Amino acid sequence: METAVSDWNTQIIDEFRANEGRVGGPFEGAPMLLVHHVGRKSGKQTVSPMMYLQSDDDPATIYVFASKAGAPTHPAWYFNLVAAGRATVERGTQTYDVTVAELTGDDRDRVYAEQASRYPGFAEYAEKTAGVRVIPVLALTRV
Repeated sequence: METAVSDWNTQIIDEFRANEGRVGGPFEGAPMLLVHHVGRKSGKQTVSPMMYLQSDDDPATIYVFASKAGAPTHPAWYFNLVAAGRATVERGTQTYDVTVAELTGDDRDRVYAEQASRYPGFAEYAEKTAGVRVIPVLALTRV
């Protein structure tokens, strides 16, 4: 399973970089970025492609969602980003550093609801995780 996810991510990363941040397939037209993070246990540098939501209030802030497609556990990248508090992102043709902060309570719920209204798959992920876990929302703010 890990190898399949790794291969899938590698294809998305390659396509993203070859097309100035745009990808096709199930993510065609969706806002995508690549997040560089370091494993909190392994120390290994990893790049994870993910969808994001631009903040309406702050042009320097974007939100990412630790949905893991509705799996019962948080993705490893979530733990890595929270532990580090910083990361580097590739967005379009730009690469820049960000700080990482987790949203909670009403702020988290408002941002997640907006993402789910734009991309119904996120509503499905929330249904799958109901009673199991709350899908975290992280704010990535340009340094």
